[in-house]
Amino acid sequence: MPEGPEIRRMVDDIEAAIGDKSAEQVFFAFDHYKSFESALAGRRVSSVEARGKAVLVFFEATVTDGSWCVYSHNQLYGKWRMGSPNREPATNRQLRFAIFSGKKAARLYSASDIQLVRPDALDQVGYLSRLGPDPLNQSVGINDLMAVFDDKRFAGRALGGLLLDQGFVAGIGNYLRSEILFEARLAPATRPKDLDGTDRERLAQAILEMLSRAYRLKGITNDPDRAERLKQAGWSFGQRRHMVFNRDGQACHECDSPITRIQQASRRLYLCETCQNTRT
Repeated sequence: MPEGPEIRRMVDDIEAAIGDKSAEQVFFAFDHYKSFESALAGRRVSSVEARGKAVLVFFEATVTDGSWCVYSHNQLYGKWRMGSPNREPATNRQLRFAIFSGKKAARLYSASDIQLVRPDALDQVGYLSRLGPDPLNQSVGINDLMAVFDDKRFAGRALGGLLLDQGFVAGIGNYLRSEILFEARLAPATRPKDLDGTDRERLAQAILEMLSRAYRLKGITNDPDRAERLKQAGWSFGQRRHMVFNRDGQACHECDSPITRIQQASRRLYLCETCQNTRT
């Protein structure tokens, strides 16, 4: 499943294709939304936004009708494709939703969670109502994250599982949780209530930096200078991309100890047992 940085870059692509343009044609695969195809056609796409791992496409109001938002969540199989309005991409995926402007089309394939919502009712969408702070798409600082660390819903839970909870911090998925814990030098079993002031600040900084770095560098969470050196040395993108994720058995970039793979929250997690506080 794409994580927050991938969704944000996807939104950038959708915005570039059809943002601030008139939707000459709109397509829904679902019968209960068919009547809205003509209602949305001709409206300007006023903005495209990301919320956690969801995409929001906003259509402007008309003289007789208010604005609308199409909410979608890719889940495991959904995929947006941008291209020509007149030439559909070669794919076996099923088209679920599409917006056609004059020169570009944005098509969403295979996603099943698609809702047409008034913008002032977005907080009633189940996924959105449960989201925690969203550093990639909101103004979120260290103090905001500190407040979440103290929340009684989260303070006693192990970070290895907690970081996947979108109600804790939005946009973090499996590769980011391993990278965040390594950057913060924390073991997966550590709980927010176990952290001292220095640990808390380091965790908050790691969350903000890893989300931002993965977005800026198109999925790279490794130190940018190190990643560039490894590239020059002939390492492939996959080899140089992360600090610990998907590197089990390989040497830690910091201490040369082997990276370990474990299972936590039913998903694979990677760590350096030397660099991270495994006694916790």
